[in-house]
Amino acid sequence: MWSTLFEIPLWFVQVPVRGYGVMLLAAVLAGTLLSIRRGRDAGIDPDRIVGLAFWVFVAGLVGARLFFVIEYHEEFFLPGESLVASLARVAAIPNGGLVVFGALPTAGLAAWWYARRHGLPFLRLADVVAPGLLLGLAIGRVGCFLNGCCYGGPTDLPWAVSFPEGSPPAWAFPAACGRSLPVHPAQLYAAIDAGLLAVLACAVTPLARREGAVFALVLTLHPVSRILLEIIRVDEQPALGTPLSISQLVSLVLLGLAAALWWWVLRGPSAAVR
Repeated sequence: MWSTLFEIPLWFVQVPVRGYGVMLLAAVLAGTLLSIRRGRDAGIDPDRIVGLAFWVFVAGLVGARLFFVIEYHEEFFLPGESLVASLARVAAIPNGGLVVFGALPTAGLAAWWYARRHGLPFLRLADVVAPGLLLGLAIGRVGCFLNGCCYGGPTDLPWAVSFPEGSPPAWAFPAACGRSLPVHPAQLYAAIDAGLLAVLACAVTPLARREGAVFALVLTLHPVSRILLEIIRVDEQPALGTPLSISQLVSLVLLGLAAALWWWVLRGPSAAVR
């Protein structure tokens, strides 16, 4: 776990460079480069992909942070603390605290607006960027591992990990040495899952015969894997009076949206995808 990779001296202070923030930037870069390459094959100008990446990143970051702040509002707005201090904590994104599903509505709206503004076919654009989004998610989950968030429950499996004193897993499952008990590296499970889905999405692209099919496949498979991964993760409590976490509930909603998208995609004309 490397919550802080190194520090940069700036005047009289040391500015920490967070592992989470570095991996977040690496995720954006890798996802954008993959989308540019796929966009060329689909006849979309690379400049349009870069512009889309900017707006989707900004909108998605806002949505993912707002979701996290709303879900864990008691950690940001402490009794007796000034509003300035609370907002400063909200703005400290490099320290960690993003919910992937929170990014979907805002990033989706930004992508739709951008496609409409520039006259781009939305479903084709969604097919192009879907693997890049998954690649970015895989790299971002490594950032979660460095930060210690999104952890799994205790296990005696040989690949279990023990997080250092002061980390979220050590608070949840303390051991006598001050470190955490051995827990599932759920962050790395999620990274592997997203990486495999990205490979699958790229592999099925030449076989797709309708625009939107690749994105619909991703929208179907990712919620299923997230529901299963949430069984291992223990950092989220059951929500809304159900035995399911908020992420599992959102996953069920996404599966409903995936079914509607498949209906829409399959109604369209069959055409070879480049």
